[in-house]
Amino acid sequence: MTDEQRKAQSHEAAGVRIECVSKTFRVRGVSTEALSLVSLEVLHGSFVAIIGPSGCGKSTLLRLVAGLEEPDSGTVLTRNEKPQAFRARGELGIAFQDSALLSWRTARRNVALPLEVLGRQVNGNRKRIDDLIELVGLTGYADALPAQLSGGMRQRVAIARALVTNPSMILLDEPFGALDQILRRSMNVELQRIWMASPMTALMVTHSIDEAVFLADQVVVMQARPGRITDTIAIPFARPRSSALFARREFHEVCDLLAAKLEPSST
Repeated sequence: MTDEQRKAQSHEAAGVRIECVSKTFRVRGVSTEALSLVSLEVLHGSFVAIIGPSGCGKSTLLRLVAGLEEPDSGTVLTRNEKPQAFRARGELGIAFQDSALLSWRTARRNVALPLEVLGRQVNGNRKRIDDLIELVGLTGYADALPAQLSGGMRQRVAIARALVTNPSMILLDEPFGALDQILRRSMNVELQRIWMASPMTALMVTHSIDEAVFLADQVVVMQARPGRITDTIAIPFARPRSSALFARREFHEVCDLLAAKLEPSST
């Protein structure tokens, strides 16, 4: 195989390729270096979690991958193209900590919203919408308004909405950050089930080490001032992972390793 063929194969395997990206925000004359020379490759079909202290640039990195921000320098490619073009085709799904559902729309109509934004037929995708509502465990709630749903249920609607365009990648920015620990672990199990049923690349930002270790194939550790990647840890547990994993000694050993990596003195 030639070097050119290897390079092409490597690009094809990459869901996301971030190379030497830097980003500085300037507000009222004050500059904040959010990211400095960050490089990361996320393989297509993998689940990668990013952890780090507040202000280390995790969410900024996610917004660059989404094409919602532009880097000052460096490149961001999604399946070997610019993120904006990728997102414009509906190839990218995004779910944030705030479910951001429209209060006057039913769960079904909230899920359908990205189709409308992209100018696609909603009626022609009704079966997909209903299948996604079933996939996220909300059968019987398709016609409920957000106010009639619990916090966990609203997040499930948001995840179904992120999947409705049949994306090949989903970005998750603290989607369960507002939930209590018991519900959050339950939603971790559900998210793994949904991701495995709809194979795609997943990139998640979280403050929870437990959540990162349970969900990810690989955990990326970031530190602040400036925002940078300091470690990448492969997660050794086979899938599917059940809630029993949270109690295993091996699970806590990996969590302790990551906690140590987050200590400023370890960088």
